Amino acid sequence: MKKQALYLFCCLFSQVLFAQIKPLPNAHAHNDYEHTRPLFDALEQGFTSVEADVYLVNGELYVSHNPPKELDTKRTLKELYLNPLQKLVKKNNGKVYAAYTGIFYLMIDFKTSANETYELLKEQLTKYPEFQNNPHFVIFISGNRPIEKIRTDKSAKLGLDGRPADLGLNIPVSQMPVVSDSFTNVCKWDGNGDIPETERQKLILLAQKVHAEGKKLRLWASPDDANAWKVLMDVGVDMVNTDKLADLRKFLEKYQPAHN
Repeated sequence: MKKQALYLFCCLFSQVLFAQIKPLPNAHAHNDYEHTRPLFDALEQGFTSVEADVYLVNGELYVSHNPPKELDTKRTLKELYLNPLQKLVKKNNGKVYAAYTGIFYLMIDFKTSANETYELLKEQLTKYPEFQNNPHFVIFISGNRPIEKIRTDKSAKLGLDGRPADLGLNIPVSQMPVVSDSFTNVCKWDGNGDIPETERQKLILLAQKVHAEGKKLRLWASPDDANAWKVLMDVGVDMVNTDKLADLRKFLEKYQPAHN
C-alpha cells in the first residue's frame, strides 16, 4: 500500500513539475538520445526541438549515433520518440507542452539509405495520425535526405532540413521548415573572446537570408557555451544547438537581446 501511494505521489509530482516548465523556442537538443532519458531530459528543460539519428536495420528504425551492434527494441524511434510524443500530443490537445502554442520539432537524421529509410518512416507514421497536419508539431529529415521523395510526396507531410544552397529554390516552408549548416562553414570564430565584426556579419547575413523565406536557422558544431550562445541569439540563429541542456535553459531564461 505504501509503495502504491509513493508511486502515485511521484507521478503527481512529476506532472506538476512538467506543467510548470517554460518552453524555450530557441532550444535544440543535439544528439538528444545520448542523454540519460532521451526526450524527457530535454522536455524537463523546456526544449522545443530534439534530434534523433536513426539506422534502418532489419525492417526497424534504431536510434543510435553509430551503426548499432546490438538491436535493442527499447532503442527504436517508436519507443524513444514517436510513442511518448504521441501520448503527450493526445493529452495536450495537439501540443507537446499544453500551454505552448509554438511548434515542437522532431529532427530525424537518416544514417542509412535516404529513400528506404524514408519509406519505412512514412509507413510507421500512419499509426500516428496526431502528427499529421498538426500546426504545433513538425518532423523534418536531416542527414541522408530524401529530397525528391519529400518534394513530390504530398501525403507524408514530412519536412527537409535545408542547406544554404537550397535557399532561393522556391521550396516552401512546409517542405523545408529549417535551414542548417556547420558553424565552421559560415564562421571561423572559435568562441573565445569577442567575435570579430566580419564574422558576426557573415552570421547575420545568413540568418537574414533564411528568415526572408520564413524558415528557421540552425547551426551545428558551434561552440557550446554561454559566450557563443549569446552571439548566436544576437545574430538571429533560431535553434541553438547544445549538449548542455540545463546550462542552455538557464542562459535562455536570462537572455537579453543585444541593442545594435
